Amino acid sequence: MREETTIHVRLHTTAEAHSTAGISAGTVIWAWSQVRENVIIGFDSSIGQGCYVGPGVVTGARCKIQNAALIYEPAVLADSVFVGPGAVLTNDRFPRAVNVDGLPKTAGHWEPVGVTIGKGATIGARAVLIGPVTIEAEAEAEAGAGAGAGAVVSSDVKPFALIVSSPGRQIGWVGRSGSRLTEDGDCWVCPASGKSILKKIPY
Repeated sequence: MREETTIHVRLHTTAEAHSTAGISAGTVIWAWSQVRENVIIGFDSSIGQGCYVGPGVVTGARCKIQNAALIYEPAVLADSVFVGPGAVLTNDRFPRAVNVDGLPKTAGHWEPVGVTIGKGATIGARAVLIGPVTIEAEAEAEAGAGAGAGAVVSSDVKPFALIVSSPGRQIGWVGRSGSRLTEDGDCWVCPASGKSILKKIPY
């Protein structure tokens, strides 16, 4: 990897980071990625190869954004969010190339809507999150929800929920390790830690 190092930020020579972007220490931005103006990236984060991070997007600390992920403004990611390869966070409710008068649609003709992702959530490879949507997290949660590979999510997701398929549907709950929680009496239990995550409730 050919790179330049500035204040402990590693930026590949083919990557582009706008001068107004706030990129925190410990962050790595890999080849051919573009980080637009006024982006904020928390410390110890990783932006994979060929990613796009739109103007004003905010990510927390220790986020991992994998190759070819597209994160459109005004997305907000909390700490420790994982975004898988090829995942897309959209921002247009009614995408069109032209207006009803047939003229090209420009930035002034629509209002971007964001995707908000809670702490510790996982977005699987090639998942599509259709804004506006929120992937929720409990205030003191060990980990957030999970959207499986290829899932299409168009409605808000509860803390710890595991969403798969298109359209997205919940099939269970996930814990800190990312593994599916198991039933134990009236609780859901993390198989990795043995800790009860939440009282058993239907989904």
